[in-house]
Amino acid sequence: MATAARTPLKAKHQRLVLLIGALVVLIGAALLAAWALRNQASYFYVPSEIVATPPEPTRAVRLGGMVENGSLRTAADGVTVNFVVGDGKARVPVTFKGIVPSLFVEGSGVVAEGRMQADGTFVADNLLAKHDENYVPREMQNMTREQAEKVIKETK
Repeated sequence: MATAARTPLKAKHQRLVLLIGALVVLIGAALLAAWALRNQASYFYVPSEIVATPPEPTRAVRLGGMVENGSLRTAADGVTVNFVVGDGKARVPVTFKGIVPSLFVEGSGVVAEGRMQADGTFVADNLLAKHDENYVPREMQNMTREQAEKVIKETK
């Protein structure tokens, strides 16, 4: 009985096989991660986009824009807040039940996380108030630069 002699792979071919195997594993891991996160993604919309093509009511989305002046209303229960988010092209009414962030005021930017209802109202589960790059805490608004630096040094 004659046995066929096996010739080992050359080093060049071994590296090629290893590289192809690593690429297959990386692509598989990326596809698995994308599949696992498919329902966790929260899409970001501005009012004109959400009015033009509203997402289905079951999809969690983020709505970003400016809180319109004069639109902020607190309900009688004290925790439900109604306001309008606009982007200059469209307006979306928003309802939020909970404690609003301290930076949340009319005329400021906001990102609301929640779901769009069939009636066109956005029901927010969470509000993220945005501030500009010149933000100064309320406690430090009337301080001079030297006073503010002293307070910062004392709190370190």
